[in-house]
Amino acid sequence: QVQLVESGGGSVQAGGSLRISCVASGRTDINWHTGWFRQAPGKEREFVAAITWSGRSTYYADSVKDRFSISRDNAKNTVYLQMNSLKHEDTAVYYCAADENYYGMRNQYHYWGQGTQVTVSS
Repeated sequence: QVQLVESGGGSVQAGGSLRISCVASGRTDINWHTGWFRQAPGKEREFVAAITWSGRSTYYADSVKDRFSISRDNAKNTVYLQMNSLKHEDTAVYYCAADENYYGMRNQYHYWGQGTQVTVSS
């Protein structure tokens, strides 16, 4: 098993930047593909970005492409989501997810964190 803990959320004004992190513990000897998802109040959870275990491939939702950047430091068992040019509609709880085999935009990741709140004021 692997446990995921997100951190770095907070409040920021529109146009600002924020970096959130996801630290994995437990079976860190396994190579985990990782995704970021978000859920705004009253809305379904949606895909944001994903990265393969090697970091060589990344994938973004159209809504965040060119503004957000996903990266990882496997030595620290950490995946980052750098969010720039934030908009009010980016306000949501952000979740990281991991899976040994799946990499993509669907909710098929086996392990999920508890989430971190990101609030963007307009």
